[in-house]
Amino acid sequence: MIVSTEINCVNIACWVNSEKIAGGRRDLVFIHGSGADHRIWIKQYTKLQDDFNVAAIDLPGHGQSGGNGEQKVSLYVEWVKQFLDARAVKKPVLIGHSLGAAISLLFAIHYGDLLSGIVAVGGGATMPVNEMILKGLKTDPDAVIALAAKFSVSKENRERLSRTVIEGLSRANSDVLYGDFLACDRLDIRDGISRINIPTLIICGKNDKMMPPEFSQFLQDTIPSAQLSLIENAGHMVMLENPELFNRSLREFLESLPLV
Repeated sequence: MIVSTEINCVNIACWVNSEKIAGGRRDLVFIHGSGADHRIWIKQYTKLQDDFNVAAIDLPGHGQSGGNGEQKVSLYVEWVKQFLDARAVKKPVLIGHSLGAAISLLFAIHYGDLLSGIVAVGGGATMPVNEMILKGLKTDPDAVIALAAKFSVSKENRERLSRTVIEGLSRANSDVLYGDFLACDRLDIRDGISRINIPTLIICGKNDKMMPPEFSQFLQDTIPSAQLSLIENAGHMVMLENPELFNRSLREFLESLPLV
């Protein structure tokens, strides 16, 4: 179900499996990537909803949330923190894709004591965006969206999933999508990620062309005790491309964490 929480006079929507947080279950908060919304996680929360308390947020300016989006990852971090406070979510695991991975990593740097762990999917300590993409979002967003859809899905999955990705990005306001990509391009947390001291799982598609595996490898090498899961037959949209292997890695990590 979709519920709405007012934060700073802005309605922030999220998908939850229950309005009330059930005791004895771990809390999971899913954070989507640039221009997306909670639906990008449908193959995860529908499989995990019987065993965990799940919230899949629409960031401001995305999906069914109000607001105008942001152009800095740090500002999105503050929205997520206020969302957790408003919903009284205690010690969750943040699971973020791309921009959402950046949000999860930076959240862990600043507020790691509020979390049980993080899962960074298709992310990095830096997330450079080609200048032509940023310019193209101002002049010909449809062309950029088509290009992004092509490169975000591995070759063997393009026929099956490219249309889904295009439709999802096309629902986004082009200014919000530009801000999201700009926020990624501005990110540089290389000096901070070694301070992350909570359980961390890094997931990356082996064929990711947008955030190649070396970005995830750097995270594993730099974050103490981080685990890395490289998923076969998947690109940047790994959670949609190979949900079975993705969900297996995610569940194994979640079940390894002690309940608080």
